[in-house]
Amino acid sequence: MNSETPAAVPMSTSGAVSNSMDTSVLLLEHLQRQKRAFLEEGKVSAQTRIDRIERLIALVLNHQNELCEAAAADFGRRSRHQSLMADVYATLESLKHAKKHTRQWMDAEKRRVSFPLNLLGARAQVEYQPKGVVGNIATWNFPVYMALGPLAGIFAAGNRAMVKLSEIAPASSELMQTLLTQSFDVTECVGFTGGSEVGAAFAGLPLDHLVYTGSASVGRHILRAAADNLTPVTLELGGKSPVIVSRSADLKEAAIRIITGKALNMGQVCLSPDYVFVPSELREKFIEHLRAQAEHMFPTVLNNADVTSVVNQRHFQRLQGIVENARALGGDVRVINPAGEDFNAQSKAQVMPFTLVVEPDDKLQVMQEEIFGPLLPIKSYENLDEVVEYVNARPRPLALYYFGRDSREERQVLDRTTAGGVTINDVMSHISCEDLPFGGIGNSGMGNYHGVEGFKTFSHTKSVYRQSRLNLQALSGMVPPYGKKAEGMLKRMIKP
Repeated sequence: MNSETPAAVPMSTSGAVSNSMDTSVLLLEHLQRQKRAFLEEGKVSAQTRIDRIERLIALVLNHQNELCEAAAADFGRRSRHQSLMADVYATLESLKHAKKHTRQWMDAEKRRVSFPLNLLGARAQVEYQPKGVVGNIATWNFPVYMALGPLAGIFAAGNRAMVKLSEIAPASSELMQTLLTQSFDVTECVGFTGGSEVGAAFAGLPLDHLVYTGSASVGRHILRAAADNLTPVTLELGGKSPVIVSRSADLKEAAIRIITGKALNMGQVCLSPDYVFVPSELREKFIEHLRAQAEHMFPTVLNNADVTSVVNQRHFQRLQGIVENARALGGDVRVINPAGEDFNAQSKAQVMPFTLVVEPDDKLQVMQEEIFGPLLPIKSYENLDEVVEYVNARPRPLALYYFGRDSREERQVLDRTTAGGVTINDVMSHISCEDLPFGGIGNSGMGNYHGVEGFKTFSHTKSVYRQSRLNLQALSGMVPPYGKKAEGMLKRMIKP
């Protein structure tokens, strides 16, 4: 995921702006208060966990319109329907799923004890214990979901939370900070605003767990900062998520689903399709289907309320630079602009039309970095092996998408490539399944959350062993002074 960190803004004791206190001291004081409260609370009941989740649900439900308006202010223009779908609904689904399953997740799990101890009364189980205070450094592209969604697993696991809200979405962050203060005591959950200085100080806190969502470059700094305290870290990064369109695919349906997925936040999504492989003989037909779907969804773009703008001038200029780089180096750039609009005369919102880059050279910027915008490279292929080799020669992506009806090909893609998650015959849908873990691998991240995996990520998996009353070691001669009895027992134990 893309991220940026402008100048820092110091904060007050509520997490808001103040010049009176050093950032690191303030953050550490909040953390220490939460840790003390966690220890004083003792065992965290299911009802307490569910109550915290319910308060978050009420927060989102009761303020959904304000949250959508804040997101629109942050982006310059953002589709209200997409805000309701991807921020409000998605957050509520995560929270409701956790609420429904918290009691079940909390149950201890019995484990097997080896013979003959199992016959003599020994017992083993795993208990899930809250880690304590979990920090979440949220990103801007889905300001509500990325800030509050991880709290579903954090609260279900019985933890307290500190949230570093994104400086790139200031209206959303300030609103959520206020709402969190209204809904939670600061020893339960508190939000912080601020820029790079605040983010760096937050990552360096001796938290019990840290979640970061953003770019791989910033993720490396987060990991280094957390290492000083040996803080366990879950990184949700991004990268270039490939799409493979098979000869067995329904080309029109594949195009519809790919361009519809790309339209979400206009490509400003870590899971967004980043480049598409299509059989060479079907390339132009596939591109026509892409164009037809884009024009159907957005007959106009410039002043269309359904079109989300690029979040800020910096990202807009970055995307424009990627397009110009492709043009300058002879790339086949095809802009989908059905109404023939002039995008050079924009005042506030920074809107970009869907733009295809056909058969891009791998040296182009569009193939070198995560796009995070409405650009889509199209590459052709002759056989699936070359596609698999291409994907495997690059950093492992957060997601991979395969369109086709060939079960042998599908299995080949699943077995021979590695990605954080895979959706078959659609894009990004796996993240909407709350019972599936979400996470990257390698350059696209580490660790998982969502559903029961989130509960386990934010819990300490504690082993509990109850020994038999019978001292089997003594009876078998396995305590000093050793003798023939021990020799005989060891011979029986050590065998193929």
